[in-house]
Amino acid sequence: MVIDWAHFTPWTALAGGALIGLAASLFVVLNGRIAGISGLLGSLLQCGTDGRDEKALFLLGLLAAPLLWSLFGALPEIEFQTGWPGLAIAGLLVGLGTRYGSGCTSGHGVCGISRLSPRSLVATLAFMASGFATVFVLRYLWGG
Repeated sequence: MVIDWAHFTPWTALAGGALIGLAASLFVVLNGRIAGISGLLGSLLQCGTDGRDEKALFLLGLLAAPLLWSLFGALPEIEFQTGWPGLAIAGLLVGLGTRYGSGCTSGHGVCGISRLSPRSLVATLAFMASGFATVFVLRYLWGG
């Protein structure tokens, strides 16, 4: 493994992580809800759910954050090493995984682990193991 020291950004990564933690903490303290993105999006799309305005504003903030960042610095270059079919399949698998796992990495990994939830710890370990296995298979066994 080689670290790309020219593009290594520990301070912005630390600031981003702190802002994610702050946003998740404020969301649970002020609204009494977990800031799991898949759960927020799923409940926002259902009719008659409580807190639609807060959920919509939280999700809008996720979309607006890169635009705000671009005022202060250049956004990183985005590069996909697969085509649109691969992205669609990946998105479908992530969506199915969040439904079967009763949450996503933000709900379990950020909010659940910070609440010392055993279920979230197991879910996050499963997410990470699946990611490691996928990278191993695609890079070293499949030859991509």
